[in-house]
Amino acid sequence: MTAYEPSGVPGAGTEPAPGAHGAGYDAVVLAGGAARRLGGADKPGLSVGGRALLDRVLAACAGARTTVVVSEPRSTARPVTWAREDPPGGGPLAALAAGLARTTAEHVVVLSADLPFLAGTTVGRLLSDLAASDADGALVTDADGRDQPLVAAYRAPALRRALAALTRERADGAGRAHLAGLPLRRLTGALRIVRVPDAVASFDCDTWDDIAAARARIREHGHVLDEWISAAKDELGIDLDVDTRLLLDLARDAAHGVARPAAPLTTFLVGYAAGRAGGGTEAVAETARKAAALAQRWAQEAAAAETPAGEPDVAPDATPDTRPDA
Repeated sequence: MTAYEPSGVPGAGTEPAPGAHGAGYDAVVLAGGAARRLGGADKPGLSVGGRALLDRVLAACAGARTTVVVSEPRSTARPVTWAREDPPGGGPLAALAAGLARTTAEHVVVLSADLPFLAGTTVGRLLSDLAASDADGALVTDADGRDQPLVAAYRAPALRRALAALTRERADGAGRAHLAGLPLRRLTGALRIVRVPDAVASFDCDTWDDIAAARARIREHGHVLDEWISAAKDELGIDLDVDTRLLLDLARDAAHGVARPAAPLTTFLVGYAAGRAGGGTEAVAETARKAAALAQRWAQEAAAAETPAGEPDVAPDATPDTRPDA
């Protein structure tokens, strides 16, 4: 388990990385391993917030041109390329070599599949910090300052050179090399590294206590709506920026100005109308504005109906009739 601070630390959430690097990097996700501290459970498939850990990581690197998952193939929320280390179960360095062989981009993001709070913004920052430096890689450090080489972005040529050097070093008399069992620090120790502190993005799930902590955190008041929206978008296969405040205000207006059941029905109709209008953030905003105005008119009529008898039923800004024959 990596130390974890639940509040005030960048990196929470799983939105895709912003577009500056959207077509300029590949991703390698290591999803193998025996998960011994979880009793051999299928760790990448464990659910946090209704989504498999692997799918949460895939959402964070959704901007990758190619995403390679090193594991036995499984169902995932979005298409990926599959690879397998040789031998299977040979450890993270062998898995990284297998995944890297399927990539072609200059920059490659390398991630483990057990990062429930990895954010697309963290992926974007790693890529930006790498591009702005002459380093070979940019990696996250945890709350204790420890390097996390599986939450990192690297220059692919530098990784390939370091892997080639290790392969030559490990070659046997017949020229065969075995990377199985080697720790990642044998690779990263030969690279120039930029470090990015992020105690939330570095939180990984090695034990059942870690899984329980992750599941509890996403239900905290400050996180639950963003987590739910991200999960729902993944489940429904949509990629749309959602103005949460706008839709909550609309639901409140419909519930108070019309009737409580009008809230979910109105938001559904807004989504349907926005879809027919072509979808997108602007379409949602415009249909929500129309529905909110309608709800306000209902509320005004309800207020007028409650006006005490004897008071004029005119709008406050109405102009009295001043014709001479009135």
